[in-house]
Amino acid sequence: MALSDVKCRNAKPASKLVKLSDGGGLQLWVQPTGSRLWRLAYRFEGKQKLLALGSYPLISLAEARQARDDAKRLLLAGIDPAHERSLRKAASAKDTFRSMADEYVDKLKKEGRADRTITKVKWLLDFAYPTIGDKCIREIDAATILTALRRVEVRGRYESARRLRSTIGSVFRYAIATARAEADPTFALRGALISPTVTPRAAITDPKALGGLLRVIDAFDGQPTTRAALKLMALLFPRPGELRAAEWNEFDFDSPVWIVPEARMKMRRPHRVPLSRQAVSVLTSFREISGGGSLLFPSVRSDLRPISDNTLNAALRRMGYGKEEATAHGFRATASTLLNECGKWHPDAIERQLAHIENNDVRRAYARAEHWEERVRMVQWWADYLDELKSKNGGMISTGERGKPAFHS
Repeated sequence: MALSDVKCRNAKPASKLVKLSDGGGLQLWVQPTGSRLWRLAYRFEGKQKLLALGSYPLISLAEARQARDDAKRLLLAGIDPAHERSLRKAASAKDTFRSMADEYVDKLKKEGRADRTITKVKWLLDFAYPTIGDKCIREIDAATILTALRRVEVRGRYESARRLRSTIGSVFRYAIATARAEADPTFALRGALISPTVTPRAAITDPKALGGLLRVIDAFDGQPTTRAALKLMALLFPRPGELRAAEWNEFDFDSPVWIVPEARMKMRRPHRVPLSRQAVSVLTSFREISGGGSLLFPSVRSDLRPISDNTLNAALRRMGYGKEEATAHGFRATASTLLNECGKWHPDAIERQLAHIENNDVRRAYARAEHWEERVRMVQWWADYLDELKSKNGGMISTGERGKPAFHS
């Protein structure tokens, strides 16, 4: 006689195991302890076998019957349901979030992504591993991912939590593309996290204050290479990462031009930077003290590694500029603001010098020109303008300016 939900719910334990049959080999085992377990008895290749289907009421009667019917279909196809389950478990063990993340990172490496990008992705994923790293990626839901994100968010790291959600989503989309997952749960989490307050990087845009900063840089008594790097940041306004990892073979002093390889560019395309006379002078004057290696700015610990991300900002702090006043990246905003305000240069030439990519597809199609000749003139004008700002105090640092007083530039 077939079982019903009422019979299953009211089944009482006895001193010995009680087996209630539903037909087709499906049984509900009532243990003396009171637990009720679904079992499927079947024969495969002449041998009697038993398959565990879970516990009641976690697995309902309807779900147990569905599992029995699925197993019967496998038997008709000549497949042992127990062996098929073992194979699925083995596959699930391989398809953990961590294993998918490792494959995704390896894909990024093969695509030639910058080392800094790879390091950031790994750093973010480390936040997720304690919660979802060892779970089968197909079994991870939005609520579980949110738990991992909240652990980052509760520490006040709102931007890191937001980027972690995006990175986890990238791993899921890779798993979907490789047939190891069916959906990306992170889509359901849009709007669930606290939005970080965007604070623009500090930059000096007042010409008089900029002149003071340039004089302080000239008088900086730290590493000569750090002083040279800050001078080049002001003259060429690249992204700090583009400059600190620069190599001598990227510079052609005859042209003169600096070609930043695509591997270090944010938009993954090589970028030509015209060099002013002042930039060439800075480069040639410190080449002999740069260590003789391939890097312009080698670390003090190793000639094979460039200075760290924080080196230039730390130097600015030593000069007396707080992080709310000036940053290495802020030289880009300084140049962009003052070059646009002077009205001498086409905005597209300025944007191209900054290596910005137009977001609008139609406008980008018309903005592909490098504006090279104009940029050559503009970079030289900018260098001359900085010299003018710097000289307005007679080339001296007064006791009222930042850093240590009484240095000649």
